[in-house]
Amino acid sequence: MQTMTGIERIGNILRRQPVDRIGLFEHFWTDTRRAWSQAGHIREDENLVDHFGFDMELCWAFNLVADLDFEPEIVEETEETILVRDGNGALLRRHKLHEATPEHVDFAVQDRAAWEERIKPHLTPDPRRIKFDEYRAARDHARAHDRFFAWSGVNVFELMHPVCGHQYMLMGMALDPDWIIDMVNTYSRLTVALQEILFEQEGWPDGIWYYEDMGFKGRPFMSPAMYREIIQPGHTYTIDFAKGQGLPVVMHSCGMVAKLVPGMLQAGIDCLQVIEVKAGMDLLRLYRDYGERLSFMGGMDVRALYSNDRAQIEAELASKVPTVKGNHGYVLHSDHSIPNTVDYDSYRFFVERGLELGRYDI
Repeated sequence: MQTMTGIERIGNILRRQPVDRIGLFEHFWTDTRRAWSQAGHIREDENLVDHFGFDMELCWAFNLVADLDFEPEIVEETEETILVRDGNGALLRRHKLHEATPEHVDFAVQDRAAWEERIKPHLTPDPRRIKFDEYRAARDHARAHDRFFAWSGVNVFELMHPVCGHQYMLMGMALDPDWIIDMVNTYSRLTVALQEILFEQEGWPDGIWYYEDMGFKGRPFMSPAMYREIIQPGHTYTIDFAKGQGLPVVMHSCGMVAKLVPGMLQAGIDCLQVIEVKAGMDLLRLYRDYGERLSFMGGMDVRALYSNDRAQIEAELASKVPTVKGNHGYVLHSDHSIPNTVDYDSYRFFVERGLELGRYDI
């Protein structure tokens, strides 16, 4: 088969149609870019999508904090951390020296009344929420390199917990599901309304990428029944909008979400990403169970990469790539993102060997 462009390759992979090779994409911690730049492997300002020749590009185009006019308040600062109250009324502690998930300290919203008073009135499709210039620049850059371009952002689960925290959100699912359903409906409709504004003004992407971290180690945050009742309607609403324009949908989730996959398929996703091995996800099992209906991106244990042992990296690739490329529906990616413990040469070997195994002419 003739060599394909990134836009052709990813478009076919998301529909499980013939391609020349598996796809290629990745996420990196900022610390990794800094380390590789200091070591002289990349320029400080270099675009890693260009450097490694990835097949797709993303643009995170929306600001969905509740109060756009709220100035974040620094409550406490040390040499290593900063405690900030944001426009959702959330008090979060973040590390200053390296990237990490912020510590949830406190939330002004802990029930339906606070949601209705403090947050919901702010959630209107204000064009100020949209980064028009960034979207246009990213789209033009992807087009210039024949890459698949996806609008990216969070969906309803990842929009709710920054407002009330996982604890109060999950308690609400059990004790006041109508409150959580109202949040799901509000955020799903806001997302689509903003997409309509952006895409009408700046043009349509090639696909949609949603981030939804619905699991942790060993299990999802909710039962499949609770997902179907509360979360899935929001997913269906947002995905139906994309599908109405012929756009494929990638959904990311860290953690163990295998039990939620049937519901996610019903909602309409085309590709599951990132398939976190250390949380219990099994790429080969998912492929056996759903490979004819679902594409996959990820599932390569990043622990093999940060061993910086080529034999371990080779074993990880060889045990999975020849199988999961079978239905023309796989994109090479780690099972999370690349930390600064991964040497540049190790990652380069991962890419080159993975793509070699992922060719369809061998």
